[in-house]
Amino acid sequence: MMAGRARVALVTCAELPDADPDDRKVLYPLTRRGIDTEIVVWDDKSVDWDKYQLVVLRSVWDYVRRRDEFLQWVGTVPRLVNPADVVRWNTDKRYLLQLANLGLSVVPTTWLEPGDASVLPAAGEFVVKPSVGAGSLDTGRYHAEDPELVAKARAHANRLLAARRTVMVQPYLSDVDTKGETALLYFGGSFSHSVKKAAMLAGPVRQIDGLYQPEEITPHQPTAAELAMGERVLAAVPGGADRLLYARVDLIPTATGPVVLELELTEPSLFFAHAQGAAERFADAVAAALEPAKRP
Repeated sequence: MMAGRARVALVTCAELPDADPDDRKVLYPLTRRGIDTEIVVWDDKSVDWDKYQLVVLRSVWDYVRRRDEFLQWVGTVPRLVNPADVVRWNTDKRYLLQLANLGLSVVPTTWLEPGDASVLPAAGEFVVKPSVGAGSLDTGRYHAEDPELVAKARAHANRLLAARRTVMVQPYLSDVDTKGETALLYFGGSFSHSVKKAAMLAGPVRQIDGLYQPEEITPHQPTAAELAMGERVLAAVPGGADRLLYARVDLIPTATGPVVLELELTEPSLFFAHAQGAAERFADAVAAALEPAKRP
């Protein structure tokens, strides 16, 4: 490494030792800014995290079934972004309760804890998923008027509860089938770009090969209402959104306005390939975070 050049770790998981291909799009922009970047696996015991001026969480998608171990590791890493306390808060979707209590429009959710009965809706379509999860893993779509699907939903919920996992039961918002899901991307506190994600849930939970289910992504021009909701969501982040290197706000458009589905602050796909200049803007945010006054 050349003297005076910053060293940054992009953190991935053992299943993706070379990182997600989309994340690799930032390597050259970072190099052009005098930043040497290494792709590092989060649970590699041989890594000296102190040698990096910034440790950037990216495709750490295997943490879902090892959250306690992951959070223990997060708490030991210096100069981590996003910060450890934000990651701890964000890796359990019960943060949606806080957003709802602040008056934000959030997908209505029934929360089931281990030991609870698997209470399911009496009408309409609904979704069952765990509160700690990524992508569409362990997530299924069901219909209350179909006894066979109700039985499958109950089995799904009971399996998660038996594994000591908190379960979320939500109405399926059918607008997503025609309008898709909006993702708003922010780097260094500033809006960067937006994409539209096609609906993914077609039926009951099923086994997914790998760490995630491929998504159908297209560029999107967000509405004023979507951007306003994104700003409100970021304003609710504990400790302030100014500490975030990146953020993704996922919304579902409805007839009454956008509804918050998730706030992704740990390992979201950032969709660099779908917006011109997005990788450059991310590299600028990393460079800014490396300035002495802004180091964690």
